[in-house]
Amino acid sequence: MKTEQERKETIQAINVLLNQAYDSILDEILAHLKRIDDIEDEEDILAIKEAREDRHINGTVSWGEYKGYNRETA
Repeated sequence: MKTEQERKETIQAINVLLNQAYDSILDEILAHLKRIDDIEDEEDILAIKEAREDRHINGTVSWGEYKGYNRETA
């Protein structure tokens, strides 16, 4: 993961190149970014569904039960 300063520098470099790009290239970049965003949304939804299914199959443990379990096994 980038630091805040690294992110800022990367975004500035991207902005310089975007300002120099042709309109058709900008349209392509936007389309790619939207596809990436859609894929990430789908992955997030899948992860939520899997977590719900796991919780349904395996049940849940409350924090209090977990802490008690640690004391019993220590």
